[in-house]
Amino acid sequence: MDKLDVVKKIQEIGVVAVVRGKTPEEAMMMSEACIKGGVTAIELAFTTPRAHEVIEALSKKYADNPDVLIGAGTVLDAITARIAILDGAQFIVSPALDVETIKLCNRYRVAVMPGTTTLNGVITALEYGADVVKIFPGEILGMKAIKAIHGPLPQAPLMPTGGVNVENAGDWIKAGCVAVGAGGALTGGGKTADEITATAKKFIAAVQAARI
Repeated sequence: MDKLDVVKKIQEIGVVAVVRGKTPEEAMMMSEACIKGGVTAIELAFTTPRAHEVIEALSKKYADNPDVLIGAGTVLDAITARIAILDGAQFIVSPALDVETIKLCNRYRVAVMPGTTTLNGVITALEYGADVVKIFPGEILGMKAIKAIHGPLPQAPLMPTGGVNVENAGDWIKAGCVAVGAGGALTGGGKTADEITATAKKFIAAVQAARI
């Protein structure tokens, strides 16, 4: 799938599941539970042991399902990004802004979403070709930051991660975000597969309601 289609699909889904498993098996469980609940954009964090193996397994399992996107998160450098891409990652997400990672992703036409907390960071990300700019940590900056950034940069596609939950997901969308990243509120706290699936459905419903 071309990167433009990947970005469009992420925006349509509206929620990216940030999956951090203590084991590869737990990460697989979390990912599949999210997908079952409709959150079909999976950001598999590289804090997960053997994360690249999970990315490869998920990519192969859902290779014929165009509604499921498997990406990599907590990507701190271009080397890690390349490993993820070779194992099938369709998008790369980072908590920080690393120019070499953006360049590498653009070289291979893979969607890239670097993170930043500043207006200057957003500008730099856009100048180097970021597809979406991750606003992280969202709970520290708050929704007012989205409107403030969109003042001088109305064209900036922003996605907050950190502090996003079912109750405020719709508010982030209404504030002007193209999607939200959901981590602990979706997959954390020792949730079972059924609980994760139920929460995923609530996230999707919240985003859809905000777009009406």
